[in-house]
Amino acid sequence: MQETIIHFMKKILLPALAVIMYSISSAQLQLPQLSPTATVVQNFSVGKITLEYSRPSIKGRTLFEENSDLAPLGKLWRTGANAATRISFTDKVTFGGHDIDSGSYVLYTIPGEDEWEIILNKGLNNSGTSGYKESEDVVRFNVPVENATGMNVQTFTMEFLNIMPGSCDLAIIWGNTMVDIPITIDFKAKVRSQIEAAMQGKDKPYWQAASFYYEYDKNYPKALENINHALEANKDAFFMYMMKARIQKELGDKQGAKASAEKCIELATVANNDEYVKFGKDLISSL
Repeated sequence: MQETIIHFMKKILLPALAVIMYSISSAQLQLPQLSPTATVVQNFSVGKITLEYSRPSIKGRTLFEENSDLAPLGKLWRTGANAATRISFTDKVTFGGHDIDSGSYVLYTIPGEDEWEIILNKGLNNSGTSGYKESEDVVRFNVPVENATGMNVQTFTMEFLNIMPGSCDLAIIWGNTMVDIPITIDFKAKVRSQIEAAMQGKDKPYWQAASFYYEYDKNYPKALENINHALEANKDAFFMYMMKARIQKELGDKQGAKASAEKCIELATVANNDEYVKFGKDLISSL
């Protein structure tokens, strides 16, 4: 009887123990991802764009052909591997010429020989293309294909290029194919509102306001008004005098621009800042 019980215990428990030990050892083993995930967070204007996608590699397979192994032409693609690619905006943007609200979207594409169809979709819970519904499309548009001769990018790549205060491009690159999606934003109205609200507080951002009105808004009278206020509390700030000189030059006040540039040179010399000494001299030479 005892031998029967022991035999039974071995028959039941040993296989179970083997499964447990295998599970433990498997859990401790980490292998490289075949299609590594990537998260790109790009500061853009006064907000951010976040891109989450998986990066497959070609590995000798065919790409962007009618019946290719990877991303065949004319078929809905999750724009990467594994889960569908997700893109998020903290602010309203214009994406490929179309107005898009802030929020998160799935980025699908349909590759073509001469152009790709770009799709933003609401299906955030979709598994790749599974669950895709055309009724959940936010926008569809086409962008031209750029054949990058001599380029051979083995790993699928998405990156932000040509980043300016109000515009950038989302580049999709694989093999020798690239498409660019233009993204723009009207940040000026938002910054103006922020400045107006901040001016109601105790610490007024005169320097930042002057920088905005000069660099971006091109409202030179407003810029001059704010830089004068900033200088009242920062009389030795040579860099502020340099900005004042540049603003006065834009307003056609050559005499005032020269006087401000000379003050910049004087203060920058005391501060041992050769860069601003040069800036001042160059501005005076340009008048």
